[in-house]
Amino acid sequence: MEPFFVLSLLGAAIFLLLVLGAPMKPLRLAGQGAIRILTGALFLFFLNAFGSLFGYELPINFMTAAVTGFLGLPGLAALIVMDVTILP
Repeated sequence: MEPFFVLSLLGAAIFLLLVLGAPMKPLRLAGQGAIRILTGALFLFFLNAFGSLFGYELPINFMTAAVTGFLGLPGLAALIVMDVTILP
């Protein structure tokens, strides 16, 4: 698909959710989960950006982003410890 088409659909969906609101609780929970996963991916991105200076990288995938997003910085620290100690 064209990137402009995808971005316009995403913009329309965000606009509709802002105007109409999310009346259903499952939709709200899914949105909050998606925001947490995106936040986790952002934390991992910054870790990789600064970790590349020291030669350290942690892969950004759904599971690592979910752990980091839902558990926060302690989850990120746990992933780093597991990567360094268990998976050399």
